[in-house]
Amino acid sequence: MNKPDAQIALNRLDLNLFRVFDVVYRERSLTRSAEVLSLSQSAVSHALGRLRQRLGDPLFLRQGRGVLPTPRADALAPAVQQALGCLDSALRPGHRFDPAQDLRRVTLAMPDELEPIVLPALVSALRRRAPRASVASVRLDRAALRTDLAAGRIDLAIDVPRSVDAEVMHQPLIQHRYCVVGGRRLRLNTERYLAAEHVAVSSRRSGPTFEDFVLDRLGLRRQVALRCQNYEAACRVVAASDLLLTMPRRHAELLRPALGFHILALPLQIPSIALHLYWHRQAESAPASQWLRRCFRELISADGR
Repeated sequence: MNKPDAQIALNRLDLNLFRVFDVVYRERSLTRSAEVLSLSQSAVSHALGRLRQRLGDPLFLRQGRGVLPTPRADALAPAVQQALGCLDSALRPGHRFDPAQDLRRVTLAMPDELEPIVLPALVSALRRRAPRASVASVRLDRAALRTDLAAGRIDLAIDVPRSVDAEVMHQPLIQHRYCVVGGRRLRLNTERYLAAEHVAVSSRRSGPTFEDFVLDRLGLRRQVALRCQNYEAACRVVAASDLLLTMPRRHAELLRPALGFHILALPLQIPSIALHLYWHRQAESAPASQWLRRCFRELISADGR
C-alpha cells in the first residue's frame, strides 16, 4: 500500500521528476515534453512511472496522441509550478529580469474578436522589447480559466468582467464603446435606427446579443436580418447592403480602411463594455508577469482611447 502524502520523504524523492511532471502537464504530450526537456520519450515515460509509483496515482491518462491530467495532477500542478519558480529564483540571486533575454513564450487567452484589437500592437511591442519571445493567442475557456492560469498553460487572459476564483487576479484594461456601421453615410435617429434591418454578431447559436439586451431593457426592439459569428464578415455584408451593424468602435476603425464602410454615430445610449486582464495570484510578483501586465497598460495608454 502506498504511504500517505504526508509521509513521502523529499530526501528520498528525485526532485527532477517534478520538472518532468510540470512540462508534461503544460504540453499534454510525451513527445513534445521530451523535446522541451531534451530527453528521449522513454526517459520521460520512465520518470513519470517513478513519480506515479511514489504518489500512488496515474497522474496522466492517454487520450488520442496526447495525455490528460488526473484530478490529482490538477491539484498538484499549481504547487509544483510555484515551487519550481521559487527554486529557479533562488539559484539566480540578484538576477534582474530582462525581457530581451528571459522572455521566450507568451500565451494569451481571449475571445477571437479581440485579436485584431490586441495582437498587432502587442506583437509589435514584443518584437522590439522581447525579440526571442513567441506569442500564442488561444481560445478562452472560461470554465477552465483558473486551472489554465495556475498550470501556466496561459499567462494572461482578456475577458469581460466576471465572477472569478479568489486565486485569479484582474484589472480593467479596455473600454469598448459602440458605434453603428453602414454602407452609406446616414444621419441616424432612434426611429431610423429601429426601422432599419440589422446584422447581429454572436458566437452563440441563439439568444440576444449585448445590444439587444440593452434595447430590451429600454423597451425597444430592432429587426435582425442576419446573425453571423464575426465582425469582419458582418462588415463585409454591411458595406455592400442597406443593413446596419452595431459594434465596438475600436474594431470598426481597424476594419474600415480595407472594407470601405461608414462609421455612424449611435443614436441610443448603449453603455461601453469594460474588458479586464486576468492572471493567477501565484504570478502576481513574477517578473515576467509583472512586465507583461505593465506592457499591456502602456499599450492601452498609448492608444489613447
